[in-house]
Amino acid sequence: MLFFLLYNLAGIIHSVICVLIGPFLSFKKRHVLVNLWTRFAMWLLQWLNGVRFKVEGREHLQGQAAVIISNHQSSWETFYLQLLVGPQATVLKRELLWLPFFGWALALLKPIKIDRGKGRAALKAVVQQGEDRLRSNIPVVIYPEGSRQPPGRIGHFNSGGALLASRSGFPVIAISHNSGDCWPARSWLRLPGTITLRVSPPMDTRNKDAKTVTREVKHWIVTNYPGELDKMDND
Repeated sequence: MLFFLLYNLAGIIHSVICVLIGPFLSFKKRHVLVNLWTRFAMWLLQWLNGVRFKVEGREHLQGQAAVIISNHQSSWETFYLQLLVGPQATVLKRELLWLPFFGWALALLKPIKIDRGKGRAALKAVVQQGEDRLRSNIPVVIYPEGSRQPPGRIGHFNSGGALLASRSGFPVIAISHNSGDCWPARSWLRLPGTITLRVSPPMDTRNKDAKTVTREVKHWIVTNYPGELDKMDND
């Protein structure tokens, strides 16, 4: 409970500061400013809740811009990947930008906003805006499951990220993690333990269609998942 009190209070104050100052800063400086709150949230999680973070393959994130595709279990990865990969453009549902304070600050980071109720238009936005970000040397982060999954489960992958990669020719970097073990979705609980995040080497997408890229990325995420998977969901 103390985590949420401090987390939300700091978030509101910080978001107001970001909205007032952010528009006058460069994109890189905006990213640093907005994510001061993210760093604070991760610090709280470690020291109040006993959650530790372990990253394997961090060196694979140091090269050119790429499409970064991750499984999705909680809000933790949306925060932590902002620190691990930055500046970045995240694909997100447009409703998040309407949230008072938090959404306003998030809008400063050039996200790729989509209307999930309009499938074709959403896919077109991911490809067009995503390619623009990549050619500006900004990595694009996408969570193809769309919604958060329980720990130990990998859901259906939408094709947006894979289509962006195959059409643009930029590589894909896959990320597999177990954040739901410590930060369960739709829960107030924050459980002590270690969140392990594994990063793949860049995967070449040239001369591959979206279906092939999706299959290869999902296979990597499943086989490198840091924990036990629900076999009925992932066979």
